[in-house]
Amino acid sequence: MNSILAGMRVVEVSAFVAAPLGGMTLAQMGADVIRIDGLRGGLDYRRWPVTEDNTSLFWCGLNKAKRSVAIDIASEEGRELAMALICAEGADAGMLLTNMPPRGWLDWETLRQRRADLIQLTVQGDRHGGSAVDYTVNPSVGLPLLTGQQTVDASVVNHVLPAWDLITGQMAATGLLAAERHRRITGEGQHVRLALEDVALAVIAHLGLTAEAELGGRRERIGNYLYGAFGRDFVLADGERIMVVGLTVRQWKGLCEATGLHDALQGVAQQLGLDWSREGDRYRAREAIAAVFEPWFSSRTLAQVAPSLDGHGVCWSRYREVTEVVAALAGEDANPMFSQVQQPGVGAIMVPGLPLRFSGCERLEPRPAPRLGEHTEMVMSELLGLGSVEFGKLVDRGVVAVAGKEGA
Repeated sequence: MNSILAGMRVVEVSAFVAAPLGGMTLAQMGADVIRIDGLRGGLDYRRWPVTEDNTSLFWCGLNKAKRSVAIDIASEEGRELAMALICAEGADAGMLLTNMPPRGWLDWETLRQRRADLIQLTVQGDRHGGSAVDYTVNPSVGLPLLTGQQTVDASVVNHVLPAWDLITGQMAATGLLAAERHRRITGEGQHVRLALEDVALAVIAHLGLTAEAELGGRRERIGNYLYGAFGRDFVLADGERIMVVGLTVRQWKGLCEATGLHDALQGVAQQLGLDWSREGDRYRAREAIAAVFEPWFSSRTLAQVAPSLDGHGVCWSRYREVTEVVAALAGEDANPMFSQVQQPGVGAIMVPGLPLRFSGCERLEPRPAPRLGEHTEMVMSELLGLGSVEFGKLVDRGVVAVAGKEGA
């Protein structure tokens, strides 16, 4: 099948979210991504959530479509093999993605002695190379203090979604592709550094938060209201909870028409001297607006509300448990991005392919994550020319491992 990155080869030495996600994104676009781990797996090999027999669903989720090589990277012989794989020949190869410290066998200057045009992208915690994760970066950029209810004694609320890891992972894939384009034009390799904290700082600046603070503004906590326009959650008569948004004028008009509250809301606007066509005015009067909507939603069930909201093109959604999301994936409106895949160690599960849809290339069918060391012999044969006898000796000496013999 024609894939957008067919022929590209990337070696990944990583753990956790950002770097594995970057590598998986490239793999789902057809690149040959080879993940190197230690004989017992990397730092994230048992990361939760896990199955009853301790197979990491986290690891399986972030390593789909890759090839796995298990090497004793603590030994000198193992590191030599890893370096050889990273710097193996190939016009579309010689690319390393890692979030490990760029020293020793992962030092770019050392590696480029073996391959002058090597491209290495290193994901770091902060720009100085210090350690950081989402749960430390979020407090440092101020977001937990903007989240939660507007009360005097409100505690901080840490977001469960690793947003900066996810954005960093996508930027890592973009950075490698940009560096590879530069190499095609100039023949030059380079070391690209990408810091998780820098990504977070850049994003909050893009969204105007830093400029707002610089100019003397201070963002308040607003609970579940939408900042800058009108949007809020409402509990229905049957206990269901929904979120409705009136960000654009069209969305706002649809919400007013769906609820039949246009006249009542216009009365509020006149009383307050505001113009609902201005999203900022809708935000300023959010509590007064919510007070008008509240009785309408609280007196109706989801079955009564949904047709009216949908019929008027309202932007809304129902709060769902993840179990309900899974059930919907196999329902009548199943998402074609997902397919049921046999994941080693887990069983049959719904697995997504690449969200991107290219008009000139077919979306690759979702592929499972490999078993640890599943491709060790294959990769070393293809890239290093090792025969079965020589490879067997490496296994006997405990330098490499194959699937099922990683010592876990």
